Amino acid sequence: MAYTYKDYKVNADIIKSHIGSFKPEVLMVLGSGLGFMADEIIDPVIVEYRQNYEYKGREPLGHAGRYVFGELAGKRVMAMQGRLHCYQGYTMEQVAFPVRLAKMLGAESMIITNAAGCVNADWHVGELMLIRDHIRLFGFGPLNGDNLDEFGVRFPDMSEVYSNKYAQIAKEAAKKQGITLREGTYMFFPGPQYETPAEIRAARVLGADAVGMSTVPESTVAAHCGMKTLGITLLTNMAAGVLKQKLSGEEVIAASAAAAPRFSELIRGFLANMDE
Repeated sequence: MAYTYKDYKVNADIIKSHIGSFKPEVLMVLGSGLGFMADEIIDPVIVEYRQNYEYKGREPLGHAGRYVFGELAGKRVMAMQGRLHCYQGYTMEQVAFPVRLAKMLGAESMIITNAAGCVNADWHVGELMLIRDHIRLFGFGPLNGDNLDEFGVRFPDMSEVYSNKYAQIAKEAAKKQGITLREGTYMFFPGPQYETPAEIRAARVLGADAVGMSTVPESTVAAHCGMKTLGITLLTNMAAGVLKQKLSGEEVIAASAAAAPRFSELIRGFLANMDE
């Protein structure tokens, strides 16, 4: 289904009935195995996804399925402890629904994270990658259908989906903390199957450094809404064909757990300095 502006307003009002006058500054979308960051939020107010729109209630591995509102590193945040995916049966518009919801609640910035396969053979599992751009070649995007002028223009510019300013702040935070932060391009695949070795070879030729099944719908809608976005990828495994081994969801979660301290330090460091 296509959502109207009224649909977003109704759902924003549902959220407001739980959070009162709280006005989030930043939407945090936490990917596979990275939802622990929401547990670090001070004075949390939790709103289950099922209280909003047509949530199917099927969380994939490593996802909880709730919003957590509160303070983190001095910023008012709205954290998505788990995200939606197209492979669950959601449309791209449904996947990106929380972004417009956050915009209506007051958020002007987004930190979007994911766990992804590493295409760049010179990099290593467990490293973090700053998303500088993305590639999407599959199907209609989340802006298909009637444009909602209240959020943005019909043909939005996509030359800086991921904020250059935010990228520099994240790089400075990583440098101070001694964290290796790669920079690269993320390529979207619809899933839920992992990519084939041939698809990974094609992705590498196209300029991708990492591949995954999320992030692009939300980032596209954030750009349409005029929100500034920081994208961070945790490289949880080498993509298909890079190494002679099979891929598994358990491998992704294990890598996320191992990288938790560095990921938390980077996000906190960015939040503390994002207004510079």
